[in-house]
Amino acid sequence: MSSKQFVSEPRIRLVLLHRFSDIMVIPVSAMLTHGLIYKTWAMDSFLALSVAMSMVIALWLYPAIGLYRAWRGESTGKELLNASQAWTFNFLILAFLLYFTENADATRIEYFSVWFFAGLSGLLLVRSCVRAVLNRARRSGRNQTHVVIVGDNGLATSTINTVRDAEWAGYNVRGYFGEGVIQGEKRLGGFHEIDKYLEKAKDRVDQVWIAMPLSKEKEINQILEELRFATQDVRLIPGIEGFRLINNSVTQVADMPVINLQVSPMSGMNRLIKAIEDRTLAAFILLGISPIMIALAIGVKLSSPGPVFYRQERVSRSGKPFMMYKFRSMPVDTEKNGVQWGNAGTKATSKFGQFIRRTSLDELPQFLNVLFGDMSIVGPRPERTQFVNEFKHDIDGYMQKHMVKAGITGWAQVNGWRGDTDLSKRIECDLYYINNWSIWMDIKIIAMTAVRVLVDKAAE
Repeated sequence: MSSKQFVSEPRIRLVLLHRFSDIMVIPVSAMLTHGLIYKTWAMDSFLALSVAMSMVIALWLYPAIGLYRAWRGESTGKELLNASQAWTFNFLILAFLLYFTENADATRIEYFSVWFFAGLSGLLLVRSCVRAVLNRARRSGRNQTHVVIVGDNGLATSTINTVRDAEWAGYNVRGYFGEGVIQGEKRLGGFHEIDKYLEKAKDRVDQVWIAMPLSKEKEINQILEELRFATQDVRLIPGIEGFRLINNSVTQVADMPVINLQVSPMSGMNRLIKAIEDRTLAAFILLGISPIMIALAIGVKLSSPGPVFYRQERVSRSGKPFMMYKFRSMPVDTEKNGVQWGNAGTKATSKFGQFIRRTSLDELPQFLNVLFGDMSIVGPRPERTQFVNEFKHDIDGYMQKHMVKAGITGWAQVNGWRGDTDLSKRIECDLYYINNWSIWMDIKIIAMTAVRVLVDKAAE
C-alpha cells in the first residue's frame, strides 16, 4: 500500500465519523429532550416521524451546505458557524414540511424549542471535540497534508513561516522550488525541475502552492506549464493580504475566475435572511413597545411645542439617503443656524428630552425605519449626508460601511464606541462586522445591546 493511499484512509474515516456523529446528534438530542420534558424516552408516532424526517433532511442538506468539505487550516469558529446554519436550516425545513403536510402540532412548541437548542448544542459539541482531537494529532505530526512551495521571494518565505507557526492546521512543508535561497529551508530544485520531482515523489506530496504575486503572470504561466502532468492540488497564494479586503473570495463570472476584493455580504440568500430577520423582529418589537411609544409621544407633545417626531436625512446602504425618525428631544428651532457634528450633550433639550436621550428612548421610532426597509436592527450607525461627504475624505475605509444597511445598534456601539467617540475606531468595528457578518453575530449584538441598556439603567 502506498503512502498516498495510507494518507487518504484517515480522511475517509474522518468524513464518515463526521457524517455518523452529525446524524446521531438528531435522535440523541430528541430523546434527551423527550426525557427532560415528558419524563420518558418512548416517543409517540408524531415525534418519531419528526426525528426521522430531520435525519433524512440532514443526509441531503449537510453535504449540500458544505459541512463535509475540507476544514483544514480554517478557524474552528467558521466551521461551527457553518454547522449552526446547517442545523437551523434543517429545523426550518422540518417545520415547513410538518406544517404543509398538516402534521404540525401546536401543543409541542415547548418540545421543539428545547430540541432545537439541544440539537444545536450537541452538534457544536461534537464538532468541537473532533476538531480538538484533530488539532492535537496534527501538532504531534499525524494527519498531515504534505506541501511543496513554488517561489523564492519574500512571499514564499512568509508563507512557509505562517504554515510552520500554524501547527494545528497539519500542513507539512517538504521544501521549495526556486532559483534563490530561503534561509533554513530545503531547496528541492529550480522552477524547471518541479515536474521531475513530482513524478518521483507523487505519493509524498499532496499539494503544490505557488507563492507569487499577480504581477508575475509570465512566471506563473511557465510554472503551470511545468505542472500540466501533476495530479496534486495546486493553489496560488498571490499575496493580497496587504490590501483592504472586505469579504474577499474567489468565484466565477461568465466562466472567468474572479477574485472578490470588496463584496457586500448582503447578497443572495444572506440578503433575504437579513430582511426576514429585520422585518420580523421590528414588527414584534413595535407591537410590544407600542404602549411605551404612545406614552413617549404624549410626553414629547406636552414638554415642548412642535411635532412628535424629529426627521433627519441620513445615509444607508449604497450611499442612499433616507429620512430617519427619532422622538424629538430638542426645541424645533435648535438647528436653525446649521448642523454641528457631535457635542450632543451641549445641545438645548427639554427636561423630558434629556430623559429620553439619556435612556436612548428617542431612538425607538427607528424600528419604523427598519419596518419600512430603510435600516436594519444591526448595522453601522447612519450619518448625515453632509458629514458623510466630509468624513469619506478624512477617514480610511469610511464609505465601505455603506455596503450594508445602517442599523439601530452595531458592533461599534456594544464595544463602547458610541456618541462622541473616535470615528476611526467606530469604522474599524463597522468593517469588522461587515467582514464577519452572520445571523448569530446579529443575535449576539442584539443581546449585548439589551444587557448594556439594562446595566446603564441600573447604574443611574
